[in-house]
Amino acid sequence: MALPELKQSATEARLATMELPTGGCLKAARQAALSRVQTMGLPTRRDEYWKYTRPETLVSAEANTAAVFDHDEAPMFDGQDRLKIVFVDGVFDAEASDELALEGVQIDRIEDICCKDIHWAKDVYGVLEARGQSPVERPLAALNTAFAADGVAIHVTGTPSKPINLIYIHAEEQSDAILHHVIRVEPGAEATILENGPAASRFNKCVEIDVADTGKLHLVRAQGRDHERRAATHLFARLGAESVFKSFTLTVNGVLTRNEAVIELTGDDAIAHIAGACVGDGEFHHDDTVFITHDAVNCESRQVFKKVLRNGATGVFQGKILVKDGAQKTDGYQISQSLMLDEDSQFLAKPELEIYADDVACSHGSTSGAIDENALFYLRARGVPKELATDLLTLSFLAEAVEEIESAEIAEDINARLEGWLARRR
Repeated sequence: MALPELKQSATEARLATMELPTGGCLKAARQAALSRVQTMGLPTRRDEYWKYTRPETLVSAEANTAAVFDHDEAPMFDGQDRLKIVFVDGVFDAEASDELALEGVQIDRIEDICCKDIHWAKDVYGVLEARGQSPVERPLAALNTAFAADGVAIHVTGTPSKPINLIYIHAEEQSDAILHHVIRVEPGAEATILENGPAASRFNKCVEIDVADTGKLHLVRAQGRDHERRAATHLFARLGAESVFKSFTLTVNGVLTRNEAVIELTGDDAIAHIAGACVGDGEFHHDDTVFITHDAVNCESRQVFKKVLRNGATGVFQGKILVKDGAQKTDGYQISQSLMLDEDSQFLAKPELEIYADDVACSHGSTSGAIDENALFYLRARGVPKELATDLLTLSFLAEAVEEIESAEIAEDINARLEGWLARRR
C-alpha cells in the first residue's frame, strides 16, 4: 500500500539529508532497516501511538536549535567508580573516554565493526529492532538502525568490577546525533550500564539488549538538563530463562522526550522491571511508550512510571502487557501516575492488557492528582515550610520508581538530583 502523500514527502525529505554507512558485517541490517523506513514512513500525528505526541521536530530534515545549558553542577554519576565512554554530539571522544578495556567485558565501537566481515554484534544489530516493529511500527528506531554510524557493542562475559558509563555531551546548538548500542549478556554474567547527558539538540538513540539464560543487566539512565533539547530513544530487550533485566530512567527538562521500550520475555522464570521518573516545568513534553510481551512460563514484569508536572507541562504514558497463549503463571504489574503541581499541566495515559493465558496475575492502574492536602497540613502543622513540605511529598511520590534501582548508591545519587531540581524551583 502506498504511503499517504504527507508521510511520503516528509520521509523523503528526511532521508535526502542522510548518508547510509557502507561495508562491514552490518551492511545487510542497515539495508533492511532502510527498507522498513521507506515502507512504514516516518511517524505523523495520525499514527495511533503518536496521537499524544507531535513528532514533527523529530522527523524534520533539520534539527531545531537548542541552547547548550551551562551550569556548575557536577556531572551525573561523577562520584561513581566507572569506565567512561564519552560521545560529543553523537561522536566518540577518545581523549575524554577511558580505555575500552575491563575484565569480564569486551567493548567495540560500531564504527570499527562496520569494517569487519564477522562480529558477534551481527546477530543482534537490527535484529531485536526488527522484531519490535510488530504489532506496532517504530520507524524512528528503523531510521536509527539504518543510519547510525557510531555507538558501542558491549559483550558481557563475566561480572565487571565497575559500571560502564555512556556519557552524552551536547556542544553544538544545532547538533543532530544518532547512536546505536548493542549489548549481549552471556549466561551467568552480570553488568551495570549507566547513561547520562543531553547528547545533542536532537538525539535519536537505539539500544538492543540480548540477555542470555541466567544473565543479569541493570540499566540506569539520566537524561540531561539542556531544556531545549529533543530526544527519541528506543530500547529493545530479549530475555532468556531465569534472566533479569532492570531499567530506570530519570528525565529532567527537555522540550520533547519520547522513550520507547519493547521487551520480550522468551525464557521461563525471566524477570523484567522498567521504571521511570520525570519532573517537568513549563514547555515540557515527556512520553513513555512501553510494550512488554510474556512468551514463557512463570515470568515477572513490572512497569512503574511517575511524572511530576507543573506550569503547563505534559506527560504521556502508553504501556501494554501482552501475555501469549501458553505463558502461564505470568505476573505482570503496571502503574503510571502523575502529580500535578498546578491546574495548567496535563497527563495522558493509555494502559493496556492483552491476555491469552488463563493462569496469570496481571494488573494495571493510572492515576493523576494534586498534592495530598492532609499530608501537607500535617507537615506544616509541625513547622515545615510549605515549599519544603511540597518537595518532601513530591519525593515521596517518586520513591516507588526510584526504588526499582538495584544499587543503593546510585539511587541516592538520583534522589539528590531530584532534590536539587525541586530546590531550584521553589
